[in-house]
Amino acid sequence: MNKLQLLSTIVFVCCLLLSCNGPSKNQVEFSIEQNKAFTQAHTNGILVNEGLERCRHFVKDWLAYSDPVSGLIPRNLYEDADIWNAKDAAADNYPFMVLTASITDQALFLGQMTEMLKNETRLTSRIDRLPDTYSFSKKGFDNPKADLESILFGSSEYVKDGLLPLTEWLGESPWSTRMIGILDDIWLHAPVETVYGNIVSTNVELNGEMLQVLSRIYWMTGEQKYLDWAIRLGDYYLLGTHHPTRDFSELRLRDHGCEIVSGLCELYVTTSFAASEKKEEYQSHIHEMLERILEVGRNEDGLFYDAVNPQNGVITENRIADNFGYTFNGFYSVYQVDSVEAYRMATLKGLAALNDNYRNFDWESGSSDGYADAIEGALNLYAREPLASTAAWIDSEITVMWSMQDSSHRSNTSQWRSSGIIEGWHGDGNFARTTIMYCLWKTQGVTAYPWRSDLQIGAVLDKDDLLINITLEKDWDGVLKFDTPRHQTIMHMPLDWPRINQFPEWFTIGKNGNYELIEFSNKTKKVISDRELINGIPLSLHKGVNRFILKKQNPGI
Repeated sequence: MNKLQLLSTIVFVCCLLLSCNGPSKNQVEFSIEQNKAFTQAHTNGILVNEGLERCRHFVKDWLAYSDPVSGLIPRNLYEDADIWNAKDAAADNYPFMVLTASITDQALFLGQMTEMLKNETRLTSRIDRLPDTYSFSKKGFDNPKADLESILFGSSEYVKDGLLPLTEWLGESPWSTRMIGILDDIWLHAPVETVYGNIVSTNVELNGEMLQVLSRIYWMTGEQKYLDWAIRLGDYYLLGTHHPTRDFSELRLRDHGCEIVSGLCELYVTTSFAASEKKEEYQSHIHEMLERILEVGRNEDGLFYDAVNPQNGVITENRIADNFGYTFNGFYSVYQVDSVEAYRMATLKGLAALNDNYRNFDWESGSSDGYADAIEGALNLYAREPLASTAAWIDSEITVMWSMQDSSHRSNTSQWRSSGIIEGWHGDGNFARTTIMYCLWKTQGVTAYPWRSDLQIGAVLDKDDLLINITLEKDWDGVLKFDTPRHQTIMHMPLDWPRINQFPEWFTIGKNGNYELIEFSNKTKKVISDRELINGIPLSLHKGVNRFILKKQNPGI
């Protein structure tokens, strides 16, 4: 425990002791349940402070290695330090620098992060708006000739892993504009002819990514072309001779392959609302795929192997996939629309095994990226199925992942000891992605601007009330912003199905409603509209502990 955390805890305990001794003339009496909730909110605030500060240090120390001419960050620090590329630097690292800055440093977000996007667009767009690898030393493209296949793959990675999660959090922005431009040009140049129409590739990972992206962008934009392109892929895999379990000799159930499973399930959910005849056509083939994976793809705990031969049931890679949540997303999504209880129970079985059998587990051979992906998957599903044991596992394993930022795990990263850099490769961005997901859980989606290194903000949902604790070392003037049901307000989706690269929704502000905010430091109550909470309510807080309860007026509505 550092000095800030120790001081914060002492102050908070003193406040609780005062309230437990009975209310004075000007004090508010809390119920036993509220006292417990505020204690948890305080603990959450300590965790959020640590998590966001870790992300800030990650950004600061990676930016020290950015190319002074182009302003772009390198792919990795110990190899390929001369290039920025779409599938790694752009897809996995840069976006979560942007996300960190958007929450903790608005000047950096609006300045260097935005400028990096402009430079990336200007310098790396090679075929129309499709990006290619850029060399700092050459001050131009690394490859003398454009390789369409490579460019399409990198573009798909950038859209799905980088620009889409930014859009799901930020909404319309320069990053969403870049995403749509790249996506349109991917399909403009789709080179593979099939009986269903041209598709982008025969690469399973790329096509799975496209299914995920198109299924969401169709709802976000309302443009039919995105659904049409997704259906081409759905027909190719489900109605032709490329069915993932009927026709594949190997099906990867970890990343770089498992995308096709959840991608087809995302399309299936979309057709359930937008193309019912196609949904009926797909149904038996989707169920066949999921049921065969349950038959041959899991260990005794219900988690997935890295890869299997779905035709004969032979396990071809017996390591347990850190991306188990990505595949369970597909199962749970189909459960949501078809009410197949076996798919929900399969998800619950896998989640229930984590806390007993997978603490300090060697995901992905000791890499923080394995922990980032495993925790991400668990968080996404916990938002739908809040098992207490899953929460305990997430709390335990986030500290394991965070510890990897504090020590050297590979000989070639020893120079970064005590810095914000984690392992010195593009996967470091996923450390920030999952940390931010975790912090948003601990604040229930509430964010505070401007962020400050002494600010500790945590929240707990107590029945219909949101209890917020903010602890400060010195006075603070700023705003609190509250989350919305982003699957509706940003993505316009008919259902919040679990999906990779989303940020789960916790406490969200509904439309056309008023809320009552009780502020205990100055003993005031005021009615606040939904729009004010979303845009941000101004606060002037004193150092020490500040506690609030947000109540929905007419909570049954």
